Amino acid sequence: MPSPRQRVLDRRVEGRIRRWAVLLTLPSLFAACTPSEAPPAGEGGPVEVVTTIGMITDAARRIGGDRIRVTGLMGPGVDPHLYRATAGDVRALASAQLVLYGGLHLEAAMGDVLEEMGARTRTAAVAEGIPPERLLAASPDYPGQFDPHVWFDVELWMEAVRQVQAALMEVDPVGAEGYRERGGAYLQELEELDRWVHEQIERIPSERRVLVTAHDAFHYFGRAYGVEVRGLQGISTVVEPGAAEVQALARFLVERQIPAIFVETSVPRRTLEAVTAAIRSGGGDVEIGGELFSDAMGAEGTPEGSYVGMVRHNVDTLVRALGGEGTTP
Repeated sequence: MPSPRQRVLDRRVEGRIRRWAVLLTLPSLFAACTPSEAPPAGEGGPVEVVTTIGMITDAARRIGGDRIRVTGLMGPGVDPHLYRATAGDVRALASAQLVLYGGLHLEAAMGDVLEEMGARTRTAAVAEGIPPERLLAASPDYPGQFDPHVWFDVELWMEAVRQVQAALMEVDPVGAEGYRERGGAYLQELEELDRWVHEQIERIPSERRVLVTAHDAFHYFGRAYGVEVRGLQGISTVVEPGAAEVQALARFLVERQIPAIFVETSVPRRTLEAVTAAIRSGGGDVEIGGELFSDAMGAEGTPEGSYVGMVRHNVDTLVRALGGEGTTP
């Protein structure tokens, strides 16, 4: 049976083969949808916008309104670290008048496609517009890189939302006033959301403000709202954790008497079930406190299918599971 390291290497080789297969189709797809054939943005129909993660899709729709048509590539439960563009995605990108993505190596497996797009149409890596001094370092495993999960700090995410607004105004200056009005209303809503999160986290006893999940996606949340964050995996989900990581996290939970850990919708549940099993084998106990949305939002049409609803769900889940004031742990 292949070792865990060999399985990771095999997946990386397989991924490179699939990625190059898609890249080989780019010239013909771009030739069929050259930007010069498209009318100017805002004329002859909605502005065609393609987005990657759901949080950016939601922001574009809120700010763009009826003036744009948004195609989101990554739906519920999709891990952006591992997502690879399909031929259909490339066709959508080729016909777009604006492409919005996170950047900071969030969409790592799509890097070649997004780089190719940047030479052909208007693109914006919205998180890369945030001042570097406000960003967190990724991890020792990724020297010189920043943590891309900026949406977990609502105030910081507002900077990315402003990048979305600016990109829409640039590509479609005729519609600028509408983008300005809708963007302003959305940013005000996010200010109120940020205040609400601070108030809710204060309900959790300080010694229990510990968020344990499958991978290190919540450090911006921890910094912004005073929560200690631990992840079984690193900042990316490419490499699976080993027995040593599982045992170390199990010891931490027992020593700190943390009542709950949390699974993520975009990461397999088994990564944390190994931790609960290790604790129970030693006579301890810890609960799965609920499911959090990390790299993907909920289904469209549900409360969690919007950025605001996703944040509210996550915070409500944390407060309830960690024994917030007025709740049962």
